[in-house]
Amino acid sequence: MNQHFAALRKWAVQTARLCCGVPDYDVYVQHLHSHHPERTVPSYAEFYRERTEARYKGGGGRCC
Repeated sequence: MNQHFAALRKWAVQTARLCCGVPDYDVYVQHLHSHHPERTVPSYAEFYRERTEARYKGGGGRCC
């Protein structure tokens, strides 16, 4: 039952972040590993700063 609660909590947190426009770092890291293995994974602080700048400055976007 504890694993079920943990999975439900993770899903709820991810959903809430997406609803508020906050990107999910773990999903981003998985995407980099599977689609861009040559790229260096940024720290969470670097990732957050880049996503915030892309959101509020109108730049950035999706790579694929």
